[in-house]
Amino acid sequence: MCLGKCMECLSKWRLWIRPLFIFLYAFAALVFVPVFLAKSLEDGFNKHDQEILIAGVFVWVAIPISLWEIILHVIHYTQPKLQKHIIRILWMVPIYAINAWVGLIYPKESVFVDSIRECYEAYVIYNFMKFLLNYLNMEMDLEASLELKPQVKHIFPLCCLPQWEMGREFVHICKHGILQYTVVRPLTTAISFLCKVGDIYGEGQFKANVAFPYIIAVNNLSQFIAMYCLVMFYKANAAELKPMKPLPKFLCIKAVVFFSFFQGVLIDLMVYLFMISPGTKTADEGLSLSKRLQDFIICIEMCLAAIAHHYSFSYEPYERPGVQNQSCCAAFLAMWDISDVHSDIREHLGIVGSSISRRIRGKSMYSIPRGDDEYANLVSPRAAHSVPTPSLYQSDCDELVVNYGTVNSSQPAKVHRPGYI
Repeated sequence: MCLGKCMECLSKWRLWIRPLFIFLYAFAALVFVPVFLAKSLEDGFNKHDQEILIAGVFVWVAIPISLWEIILHVIHYTQPKLQKHIIRILWMVPIYAINAWVGLIYPKESVFVDSIRECYEAYVIYNFMKFLLNYLNMEMDLEASLELKPQVKHIFPLCCLPQWEMGREFVHICKHGILQYTVVRPLTTAISFLCKVGDIYGEGQFKANVAFPYIIAVNNLSQFIAMYCLVMFYKANAAELKPMKPLPKFLCIKAVVFFSFFQGVLIDLMVYLFMISPGTKTADEGLSLSKRLQDFIICIEMCLAAIAHHYSFSYEPYERPGVQNQSCCAAFLAMWDISDVHSDIREHLGIVGSSISRRIRGKSMYSIPRGDDEYANLVSPRAAHSVPTPSLYQSDCDELVVNYGTVNSSQPAKVHRPGYI
């Protein structure tokens, strides 16, 4: 009897999840804030405590906005192929905000939490790429559509680069140009961690005998390649992406991921050149100042990012009254299931290795007929009419009915896959 009532209560989780969330958050704030103020007053409420308090206000505003949007997506989980990646992107704000705030509170231990944030940067880029590919693949055979389009030219100052042939080559370069950051960023983070343990990292020091400037250069180049491929992909598919209003989404991703990285490098450089002075000229004081500034600014920026994400990645296009939503367990598990990441990175490494091998042998990477088994995963499922081939990059998605806007003033933008009503 009691078990039956519990199961019935759990089945109605959409009714009580929001009030429970508000209660727990308000309770945590009412407990934490007085304890922190009491402890700060005992220590004299110094400058460090003031920084933590001000940054904490922004963090504790940003987190509920993002968590609220995540909960709404889970409640209206009608398009798993798209919303799974949106939810992962929305987690970026809580992770970044908590990471930066913990870095302010415990500056000596920030090296550990910073590693989490740096790896999640790459994860966000990967999920944004998957979101775009899944959306486009619901509408069309992406590669076939690009083959019919005029050539997309490179952007200044890379105008001298060879043009990427529209179609398979274009999609391949864009996807793997973005995916390489998913591999490079965790790798450089691990190397940085080992260098810090070996006391050869030299964080904030632009010297030839430490690892810091080399790691920064590699990350900078990898991020630039990923960002450039995103821009090129957007240029090629701007018309097809228009119904889902892609520009605010692009700006949110670039502002948080790319801008925060370059912002940190700029702060390190300004502190190193004493353009921003900690009052003393020791390396430890300079490093402490640069990290504090970066963490403090990120706490403020995450509040703005949470508001931007609320409008850019809203749940409303997926709200479909009368349609049976997926269970909360399926929605929750989908957020944490990273098997797709593992498969795509393995595919990426295999294809890059095969590309290098073919070029060494003097063979063209893109001369293989569409549907060849070696690159079956790069072809849209509808490109092969006989036996559908599962794709790691372009998923075989269900019917898409997403109210992202209107094509004109009278007709809503509804997209159906052939064969579905």
